[in-house]
Amino acid sequence: MKSFQSILCVGALVLGCTVAAIAADAPPLTLKFTKASVPGATMTEPGGINNAGVSVGLYVDSGGIQHGYILNGKKVTKLDDPKGNPGSTSGSNLNPNGAISAIGSYISSTTGNSVAFVYKGGKYTDIPGPSGAVSTFGSAINDTGALVGYYVDAASVTHGFLLKGKTYTTLDVPGATATFATGINKSGKIVLYWSDSAGHAESSLYNGKTYKTINVPGAANSYALDNNTAGDVCYEWQDSGNVIHGALFHKGKYYKFDFPKSTATYGGGINDKGNIIGGYQTSSGGSNWFGFKVTYQ
Repeated sequence: MKSFQSILCVGALVLGCTVAAIAADAPPLTLKFTKASVPGATMTEPGGINNAGVSVGLYVDSGGIQHGYILNGKKVTKLDDPKGNPGSTSGSNLNPNGAISAIGSYISSTTGNSVAFVYKGGKYTDIPGPSGAVSTFGSAINDTGALVGYYVDAASVTHGFLLKGKTYTTLDVPGATATFATGINKSGKIVLYWSDSAGHAESSLYNGKTYKTINVPGAANSYALDNNTAGDVCYEWQDSGNVIHGALFHKGKYYKFDFPKSTATYGGGINDKGNIIGGYQTSSGGSNWFGFKVTYQ
């Protein structure tokens, strides 16, 4: 496999780079990076972006308290589920179009377990998961209201799930020791990552009948985190040295990328407008994550 490296071009606010696909005959993509952290936050971890450019994730404020957020331009809507422990709410993704429905998770103040939720119009609705779920985590929601996430059962085994209406479907990739459903697009195709018998993370696309492996080529661990209507997928992946990078599957090709001058990068969410939202770390920022948006074309 041909390894690929980005050519870093630094500007004032917008950082541009060109990445080549792993396949030698594929055209390069131009990526334009923009910083996208919550104003005043000491840490921002974006999770998803809709077609209007509104993003969602979690951030840590100047007092060291975590909150979920919806960021619409410069307007921040703080997500703090009232049933959760203080500082335990996080946002994961939101529906692509129309009135905002955000999905995320919080730690219950009564049980101490994680509970998935959907936030819409100021109201939080719990997603308790299928029968036998002890903890639930919300990952993504599409415009039909179908949503995916994962849950932990009484035996501490993690399973993915799909919720359509009031019906849950458990998602377990064959051979996996744990399955995490992370994205669902308009047609209902689901991306997941899972642990294999050797303890490595692999990625799959589920079309309602079969699971297709979609690992980033050359990755030691591959985490598919979201997909869009066109079938593009964004990733977090780790190399053999456990360094974290971002990747994009686009028009049948894989493109690896890093935020310029970063020490770690992930692609957390993707929309239908050629945008990925994600996070990066720098040596000066230590272990703190900061948000970015990247436009690809």
